[in-house]
Amino acid sequence: MKIAVACDHGGYRLKNVLMEEMKKQGYEVVDFGTYNEESCDYPDYASKAAKAVASGECDKGVVVCGTGIGVSITCNKVNGIRCALVHDVFSAKATRAHNDTNMLAMGQRVIGEGLAIEVLNAWLHTDYEGGRHDLRIEKMMALENE
Repeated sequence: MKIAVACDHGGYRLKNVLMEEMKKQGYEVVDFGTYNEESCDYPDYASKAAKAVASGECDKGVVVCGTGIGVSITCNKVNGIRCALVHDVFSAKATRAHNDTNMLAMGQRVIGEGLAIEVLNAWLHTDYEGGRHDLRIEKMMALENE
C-alpha cells in the first residue's frame, strides 16, 4: 500500500515519526513535504497529498499540522477525499469502519507521539464495514457535485 504524507512546519516532527512507523510496517510512503520546520503554508503540502490520493497515485494519506484542522479542511476540498481529524483510537477505528476515510489528519501540538502512533495503527488496520454505511457515503460524496 502506498501512503501519501504531508505537513507544514507545525507538524514536521510528528510527520517524520509517523512515516518511520509506516515504513517499519512495510508501507510505501510518498512524502509531499514540507521538509523542515521553517514557516510555510499547509495548503501547499496537504493539497499535494490529497490530490495524490484522489488520483489513485497513493492509496491513503496522512497529514499533520499544529492542530490538524487546517490540513484536514484543505484535504476535504479535493474531490474524492474523506479526511478525518482524529486524536483518539476509537474515532480512528470508527472513521475507517463507518466513513471509509481515505485520509487521516492529526495535530502535532494536540497529540503525543505514542498516542499518534496508536491512532495511526488503528486507522491503518481497520477495514470499512460497508453495508448500511454505503448509502451514507454516497450521499456525502454526492455533495461534491451540487
